[in-house]
Amino acid sequence: MKNNMKRNLCTLLVIMLTAVAANAKPNYVAYLFTYFTGNAPEQEQICYALSHDGWNYTPMNNGQPVIASDSIALTKCVRDPHILRGEDGWFYQVITDMKSSLGWSSNRGMVLMRSRDLIKWQHHTIHFPERYKGTMFEHVTRVWAPQTIYDKEAGKYLVYFSILTDDGSCPYDRVYYAYANSDFSDFEGEPKVMFDVQNASIDTDIVRDDDGLYHIFFKTEGQKQKGIKQFITPDLHDNSKWELQPGFCQDTNKAVEGSGVFRLFDGTWVLMYDCYTSYHYQFCKSTDLKTFKRVQDTKTSGMFTPRHGTVIAITKQEYDLLTAWDALMTATTELKSRPVPTLTLEQLDGRKAMLDACQKVLNGPVSAKAYKAQANKVKKFLK
Repeated sequence: MKNNMKRNLCTLLVIMLTAVAANAKPNYVAYLFTYFTGNAPEQEQICYALSHDGWNYTPMNNGQPVIASDSIALTKCVRDPHILRGEDGWFYQVITDMKSSLGWSSNRGMVLMRSRDLIKWQHHTIHFPERYKGTMFEHVTRVWAPQTIYDKEAGKYLVYFSILTDDGSCPYDRVYYAYANSDFSDFEGEPKVMFDVQNASIDTDIVRDDDGLYHIFFKTEGQKQKGIKQFITPDLHDNSKWELQPGFCQDTNKAVEGSGVFRLFDGTWVLMYDCYTSYHYQFCKSTDLKTFKRVQDTKTSGMFTPRHGTVIAITKQEYDLLTAWDALMTATTELKSRPVPTLTLEQLDGRKAMLDACQKVLNGPVSAKAYKAQANKVKKFLK
């Protein structure tokens, strides 16, 4: 009897500890900003920046891309990266597959990516004319600013984006959505209309507050007065419950686009947006997700000049991994770019072998320890 009671108590304790662990909040220590930097092809690439306070960011890889667009996109260029921490241990990114130098109505799809570690990404493209041949989506002239949210009711990842077609079926930018399949490589079925304000709407961003209400931010691109508007609703799929909020969310009279909303560790909400004609980003704060007050702008020059991107919170383990990877990336770049006159004969003879060793580590298993060790070898080699 006593042995059975002990076993039952042990089983109950294990169940309780497992439940506590499952419900424990991650220990977030920093923020990761993923973005692109401009309209030239070499700027339409994914970049990373890190921050400890959510307001001030330091670019990784000396401001250079961390994911090459020509390795993931049909157009060899990307814009508007949106990053999401999934409910299943994966990180997700969806990105506009577009080279703006071909025109603002030149993109035909998007890139879907997922990763376990924020460093190595699986990627797939959705080319609408091919994927949806014979439907209205065959005629898209742009598929802009996709983003992802986990639909708890459906138990799936919902991707939303604006489209425009040249056959009259979608005569202004309208926001659609589709569910991603199980491995985030494609959509399930045809996209459906998410909302329609009878004018062009782009750059939608959705967050859910502590009361379970969805806040849907979007830019009124087609109206005379452009800016960031917001719906609030308890149900993403019942438009009769959507309430359009008065006024605009941005705290500026400058032209804005690309709203991104995230939460600081202290519970404060941040609304950031791209002041694209002023060449800076603006960060605002809010406690109620309705009224936003400007805090600061990014500089208009230097290494960190982000365009339309998004931010997530990351844990200490993730931060340590990213910074170790960054150290190896920057060390490898320095090794490649050191002018020949500054190198000794021994360094010149050994540079290729050292670069090969760096690439082997970068191509190998994701490991903060391995990245740090190789970065230190490069530093020692270059002394």
